[in-house]
Amino acid sequence: MPTRIRLQRKGKKGQPYYHIVVADQRSPRDGKYIDRIGAYDPGHNPAFIEIDRDKALDWMQKGAQPSDTCRAILSYTGLVYKNHLLNGVKKNAFTQEEADRRFDIWLNEKNTKIEAKRSNLGQAAEKEQKDRVSAETKKAEAFAAKLSAKLAAASAAALPAYDAPIAEAPVAEAEAPAAEGEAPAAAAE
Repeated sequence: MPTRIRLQRKGKKGQPYYHIVVADQRSPRDGKYIDRIGAYDPGHNPAFIEIDRDKALDWMQKGAQPSDTCRAILSYTGLVYKNHLLNGVKKNAFTQEEADRRFDIWLNEKNTKIEAKRSNLGQAAEKEQKDRVSAETKKAEAFAAKLSAKLAAASAAALPAYDAPIAEAPVAEAEAPAAEGEAPAAAAE
Protein backbone atom coordinates (compact mmCIF):
# COMPACT_ATOMS: atom_id res chain seq x y z
CA MET A 1 0.00 0.00 0.00
CA PRO A 2 1.72 3.25 -1.12
CA THR A 3 1.40 5.90 1.58
CA ARG A 4 1.58 9.66 1.30
CA ILE A 5 2.07 12.39 3.85
CA ARG A 6 -0.39 15.05 2.76
CA LEU A 7 -2.78 17.77 3.87
CA GLN A 8 -6.40 17.20 4.80
CA ARG A 9 -8.44 20.41 4.52
CA LYS A 10 -10.51 21.61 7.45
CA GLY A 11 -11.95 24.97 8.46
CA LYS A 12 -14.49 27.36 7.02
CA LYS A 13 -14.81 28.69 3.52
CA GLY A 14 -12.00 31.19 2.98
CA GLN A 15 -10.29 30.23 6.26
CA PRO A 16 -8.51 26.94 5.66
CA TYR A 17 -6.90 24.87 8.36
CA TYR A 18 -5.13 21.64 7.52
CA HIS A 19 -4.33 18.38 9.27
CA ILE A 20 -1.12 16.70 8.21
CA VAL A 21 -1.99 13.04 7.75
CA VAL A 22 -0.51 9.81 6.48
CA ALA A 23 -2.97 8.23 4.05
CA ASP A 24 -3.20 5.74 1.24
CA GLN A 25 -2.57 7.74 -1.91
CA ARG A 26 -5.73 6.30 -3.50
CA SER A 27 -8.04 7.64 -0.77
CA PRO A 28 -9.82 11.00 -1.29
CA ARG A 29 -8.32 14.23 0.01
CA ASP A 30 -10.59 14.54 3.04
CA GLY A 31 -11.28 10.83 3.33
CA LYS A 32 -9.96 8.02 5.49
CA TYR A 33 -6.39 8.31 6.74
CA ILE A 34 -3.97 6.05 8.60
CA ASP A 35 -2.41 8.47 11.08
CA ARG A 36 -2.67 12.17 11.92
CA ILE A 37 0.79 13.60 12.55
CA GLY A 38 0.24 17.33 12.76
CA ALA A 39 -1.59 20.53 11.87
CA TYR A 40 -0.90 23.50 9.61
CA ASP A 41 -2.64 26.88 9.65
CA PRO A 42 -1.53 29.29 6.91
CA GLY A 43 -3.69 32.10 8.31
CA HIS A 44 -0.99 33.22 10.75
CA ASN A 45 2.23 35.02 9.94
CA PRO A 46 4.53 33.09 10.21
CA ALA A 47 2.31 30.09 9.52
CA PHE A 48 1.35 27.92 12.50
CA ILE A 49 2.88 24.44 12.19
CA GLU A 50 2.41 21.76 14.82
CA ILE A 51 3.90 18.38 14.03
CA ASP A 52 4.73 15.19 15.92
CA ARG A 53 8.39 14.84 14.90
CA ASP A 54 8.75 11.22 16.01
CA LYS A 55 5.70 10.01 14.07
CA ALA A 56 6.67 11.98 10.97
CA LEU A 57 10.25 10.65 11.01
CA ASP A 58 8.97 7.11 11.60
CA TRP A 59 6.65 7.32 8.59
CA MET A 60 9.36 8.87 6.42
CA GLN A 61 11.76 6.09 7.42
CA LYS A 62 9.08 3.54 6.48
CA GLY A 63 8.89 5.08 2.99
CA ALA A 64 5.89 7.42 3.10
CA GLN A 65 6.34 10.08 0.44
CA PRO A 66 5.25 13.64 1.30
CA SER A 67 3.25 15.69 -1.18
CA ASP A 68 4.93 18.84 -2.53
CA THR A 69 3.27 21.10 0.04
CA CYS A 70 3.98 18.70 2.90
CA ARG A 71 7.58 18.36 1.76
CA ALA A 72 7.91 22.16 2.04
CA ILE A 73 6.32 22.09 5.52
CA LEU A 74 8.51 19.20 6.68
CA SER A 75 11.56 20.93 5.24
CA TYR A 76 10.64 24.14 7.07
CA THR A 77 10.42 22.24 10.35
CA GLY A 78 13.68 20.40 9.65
CA LEU A 79 12.27 16.90 9.37
CA VAL A 80 13.52 16.33 5.81
CA TYR A 81 17.03 17.30 6.97
CA LYS A 82 16.72 15.07 10.05
CA ASN A 83 15.63 12.15 7.82
CA HIS A 84 18.63 12.83 5.58
CA LEU A 85 20.94 12.75 8.60
CA LEU A 86 19.39 9.52 9.88
CA ASN A 87 19.95 7.90 6.48
CA GLY A 88 23.60 9.00 6.70
CA VAL A 89 23.87 7.33 10.11
CA LYS A 90 22.39 4.11 8.67
CA LYS A 91 25.04 4.14 5.93
CA ASN A 92 27.79 4.77 8.53
CA ALA A 93 28.74 8.10 6.94
CA PHE A 94 28.90 9.63 10.45
CA THR A 95 27.81 8.90 13.99
CA GLN A 96 24.48 9.60 15.67
CA GLU A 97 26.12 12.25 17.87
CA GLU A 98 27.44 14.06 14.79
CA ALA A 99 23.97 13.93 13.20
CA ASP A 100 22.38 15.32 16.38
CA ARG A 101 25.01 18.08 16.57
CA ARG A 102 24.41 19.12 12.94
CA PHE A 103 20.65 19.10 13.41
CA ASP A 104 20.88 21.18 16.60
CA ILE A 105 23.02 23.78 14.82
CA TRP A 106 20.52 23.94 11.95
CA LEU A 107 17.56 24.13 14.35
CA ASN A 108 19.11 27.00 16.36
CA GLU A 109 19.74 28.99 13.18
CA LYS A 110 16.19 28.35 11.98
CA ASN A 111 14.67 29.40 15.33
CA THR A 112 16.76 32.58 15.27
CA LYS A 113 15.43 33.42 11.79
CA ILE A 114 11.84 32.75 12.84
CA GLU A 115 12.12 34.91 15.96
CA ALA A 116 13.74 37.70 13.92
CA LYS A 117 10.83 37.55 11.49
CA ARG A 118 8.29 37.69 14.31
CA SER A 119 10.00 40.67 15.92
CA ASN A 120 10.30 42.47 12.57
CA LEU A 121 6.61 41.89 11.90
CA GLY A 122 5.75 43.24 15.36
CA GLN A 123 7.94 46.30 14.88
CA ALA A 124 6.53 46.88 11.40
CA ALA A 125 2.98 46.69 12.75
CA GLU A 126 3.80 49.20 15.53
CA LYS A 127 5.49 51.56 13.04
CA GLU A 128 2.50 51.31 10.69
CA GLN A 129 0.14 52.10 13.57
CA LYS A 130 2.22 55.13 14.62
CA ASP A 131 2.40 56.38 11.02
CA ARG A 132 -1.35 55.98 10.62
CA VAL A 133 -2.03 57.88 13.86
CA SER A 134 0.39 60.69 12.93
CA ALA A 135 -1.16 61.00 9.47
CA GLU A 136 -4.65 61.21 11.00
CA THR A 137 -3.41 63.80 13.50
CA LYS A 138 -1.85 65.92 10.74
CA LYS A 139 -5.02 65.66 8.69
CA ALA A 140 -7.17 66.68 11.67
CA GLU A 141 -4.85 69.60 12.49
CA ALA A 142 -4.89 70.79 8.88
CA PHE A 143 -8.69 70.56 8.80
CA ALA A 144 -8.94 72.46 12.10
CA ALA A 145 -6.56 75.18 10.86
CA LYS A 146 -8.49 75.51 7.61
CA LEU A 147 -11.79 75.70 9.46
CA SER A 148 -10.50 78.27 11.98
CA ALA A 149 -9.08 80.41 9.16
CA LYS A 150 -12.42 80.25 7.37
CA LEU A 151 -14.30 81.20 10.55
CA ALA A 152 -11.85 84.03 11.27
CA ALA A 153 -12.31 85.39 7.76
CA ALA A 154 -16.07 85.17 8.05
CA SER A 155 -16.09 86.88 11.46
CA ALA A 156 -13.65 89.55 10.25
CA ALA A 157 -15.94 90.32 7.32
CA ALA A 158 -18.98 90.50 9.59
CA LEU A 159 -17.44 92.59 12.42
CA PRO A 160 -16.55 95.80 10.48
CA ALA A 161 -20.18 96.26 9.48
CA TYR A 162 -21.20 96.31 13.14
CA ASP A 163 -18.18 98.14 14.55
CA ALA A 164 -17.85 100.90 11.91
CA PRO A 165 -19.03 104.31 13.16
CA ILE A 166 -22.06 105.60 11.37
CA ALA A 167 -21.09 108.67 9.35
CA GLU A 168 -23.40 111.64 9.63
CA ALA A 169 -24.78 112.60 6.28
CA PRO A 170 -24.81 116.30 5.51
CA VAL A 171 -28.21 117.55 6.41
CA ALA A 172 -28.18 120.46 4.02
CA GLU A 173 -28.01 118.41 0.86
CA ALA A 174 -30.41 115.77 2.03
CA GLU A 175 -33.07 118.27 3.15
CA ALA A 176 -32.76 120.73 0.28
CA PRO A 177 -35.77 120.52 -1.98
CA ALA A 178 -34.88 119.46 -5.47
CA ALA A 179 -35.99 121.66 -8.26
CA GLU A 180 -38.35 120.27 -10.73
CA GLY A 181 -36.51 118.30 -13.41
CA GLU A 182 -33.33 118.12 -11.40
CA ALA A 183 -32.14 114.89 -9.95
CA PRO A 184 -31.31 114.87 -6.32
CA ALA A 185 -27.63 115.32 -5.61
CA ALA A 186 -27.42 112.07 -3.70
CA ALA A 187 -28.93 110.14 -6.58
CA ALA A 188 -26.52 111.69 -9.08
CA GLU A 189 -23.52 110.57 -7.21
